[in-house]
Amino acid sequence: MSAVSRRQALMQSLAAMAFTTAPAFAAEDKTTAARAVLGRLMGTRAKDIKLKLTGGAEPYFAVKSAKDTVAIEGSSPVALTRGAYSYLTSIGAANVSWEGNRVALLSPLPAADTGKVTTPFAHRVYMNTCTFGYTTPFWGWARWQKELDWMALHGIDMPLAMEGQEFVWQSLWRELGLSDTELGDYFSGPAFTPWHRMGNIEGYMPPVPQAWIEKKRALQVKLLKSMRDLGMTPILPAFGGYVPKAFAQKHPEARIYPMRPWEGFHETYWLDPADPLFAVIAKRFIELYTATYGEGQYYLADSFNEMLPPISKDGSDVKNAKYGDGTANTKETETVVDPALKSERLAAYGQAIYDSIRGANPDAVWVMQGWLFGADKHFWSADAIGAFLSKVPDDKLMILDIGNDRYPGVWQTTDAFQGKPWIYGYVHNYGASNPVYADLDFYKADIGGLEGNPKTGALKGFGMFPEGLHNNSIAYEYCYDIAWGGGKGSVDDWIATYLKGRYGRVTPALLSAWSDYRRSVYTTKYWTPRWWNKAAGAYMVFKRPQAAITSFEGHPGDRALLHKAVTEFLSLKGFEGSPLYRHDVIDAIRHLASEAIDYLLMRAITDYEKGDLAAGDAKRAKFTELMLMVDSLLGDQPDTLSSWIDEARAYGDTKPESDYYVLNAKAQVTVWGGLGNLNDYASKAWQGMYKDFYLPRWTKLLAAVRHSAVTGKAFDQVAFTRDITAWEQAWVKTNATFTRRRPKDAFALSRQILKRLSEA
Repeated sequence: MSAVSRRQALMQSLAAMAFTTAPAFAAEDKTTAARAVLGRLMGTRAKDIKLKLTGGAEPYFAVKSAKDTVAIEGSSPVALTRGAYSYLTSIGAANVSWEGNRVALLSPLPAADTGKVTTPFAHRVYMNTCTFGYTTPFWGWARWQKELDWMALHGIDMPLAMEGQEFVWQSLWRELGLSDTELGDYFSGPAFTPWHRMGNIEGYMPPVPQAWIEKKRALQVKLLKSMRDLGMTPILPAFGGYVPKAFAQKHPEARIYPMRPWEGFHETYWLDPADPLFAVIAKRFIELYTATYGEGQYYLADSFNEMLPPISKDGSDVKNAKYGDGTANTKETETVVDPALKSERLAAYGQAIYDSIRGANPDAVWVMQGWLFGADKHFWSADAIGAFLSKVPDDKLMILDIGNDRYPGVWQTTDAFQGKPWIYGYVHNYGASNPVYADLDFYKADIGGLEGNPKTGALKGFGMFPEGLHNNSIAYEYCYDIAWGGGKGSVDDWIATYLKGRYGRVTPALLSAWSDYRRSVYTTKYWTPRWWNKAAGAYMVFKRPQAAITSFEGHPGDRALLHKAVTEFLSLKGFEGSPLYRHDVIDAIRHLASEAIDYLLMRAITDYEKGDLAAGDAKRAKFTELMLMVDSLLGDQPDTLSSWIDEARAYGDTKPESDYYVLNAKAQVTVWGGLGNLNDYASKAWQGMYKDFYLPRWTKLLAAVRHSAVTGKAFDQVAFTRDITAWEQAWVKTNATFTRRRPKDAFALSRQILKRLSEA
């Protein structure tokens, strides 16, 4: 059969496929889901809150007490739950966070009359495509339900809903003639699915167990029903153009371009939207998705996530593309293309991607993350962005402008995306790595400055787009509160209310300590050390060891003030019984200690390089002691290396499945994958990571530098990196057991650590 005949047969086959009727999702009473959220939060006291759903286009809630009950009315179930949570936090009765919940209700509930509370943002969006790799790959329904409750209470109405799509992709590629063996080599491991979906990688750590695909399908059915019952509008996946290598090989006649190898992985394959197959495949994916999960309105398609679009007619320009290392806007292409051709091609791409989604659902809105516009400024000039958006109807594209805390101002240079609806927001977190940072003053001024700004065009919402969860929850509490009209007073006033709900009470001494703490760490909007000297890792000690850290410029924030704040925390009385207070103090001391460890490493290496072995040995001993003490302290925190691994292991139904998931989990938080520079990108301040991974690596580096000083032979960083990389790979594959070890007295151990830090 000729190439033309093969193409025609494929397209005729797809066109003939009957559209399967979508499953019926019965709608509950619209307040039922909201009542269920409050029931899980408040227990039997939820009956004291009466809910009234009014509808309407403007999001709002109003709270008013009447004798022994509190009446809440709102425009949607999410508005109702947000209203309830806003009331509970305002009276210091509740705090809901990733670290745990505190709910302590007075009887009767205090009087309130908020009047109509509105938000200038029609949508409050949440999550990042990467969240589904860095945080949720092994979540079951119980954990997801807690997150859905958190979303509802924080007033989020538009979450990304990326779970369960492998089931649809599998069905699609089977229809297109790929065998299960070929698909087994195609899908990537659970902890790496986001980058597989976005076309960065293919076939990393295959094969994916069929049980994982089936479990995620069943999970997504429940997730979408819950989201819809709460009145949320989930953002669903769509086809962005990436096809399996096996499909590309079967269709040499198609305009399929091999894209650049991303971060040390092998190339992936992208189907030109101008090729007739693109629209057919995209339409069929949405048909299959709708048949499986029901119809949607917003569909996410990111065709160029950290990948440069082919501009030449044959796509040859992408083969020599340089992208850079993620440290800054240094990315460029070697091939200089004609500006007119670039605009023409980008406009055609944008139109074709939109048309392919519209082909399955005429009312659909194409959603894209705008990260690439800030991260790839060399390529995505204002003219290039304008061309890409130019042929898509204004009301049929929504841009998630997620990077305003790292790449601000893209919306301003593009005239608010030329009239397209868009969402303003922040990534904040990268790789679920967890240094302590945020910038509360920045959020207050920045988000507040959007309201009434005539240059924001068709701004439709605000969102937080963390790559990973379970860290710095105060940033998310504050930002979504601002988005719902809160935080009108000073940041200090807001924190006082926040702490009362979180700990149960506040004192002048507590507020003074927190004032110092906020000014020491929560004035940093982007954690710059996470990329240093082309190496990823939250702290220096989390990075693959290199002797060059002696030139590290230092951490953001005010370390002296942080030391003062920690000292104040550990002198306070009466808060030790609060689990959330204990969590926050441990977070503060481990952040202070981790920074100190970095400087200690720098000084130890300097001593060895100068030939002062005794001084270097003394610092090495103190480094080891602090690493072990911090590791022990972190056994009291919610997340540890063992909890991450145990979660992965529990997802398996058989030992081979469990072993496979554990391998995925260990690889992601360490080597990440590939041969690029993403190792330690998902580094974690967890028990187990300090003692069993970071400490051995740096001990080897210190020993090697010392040996060089003794022998007079120059330290060979290249050889050391080669050897330590092999050690890391072996560590990932070992069957070592990790067990949570809780300290007997977290506060006593914290004081011991502080004492050691205070010594020379």
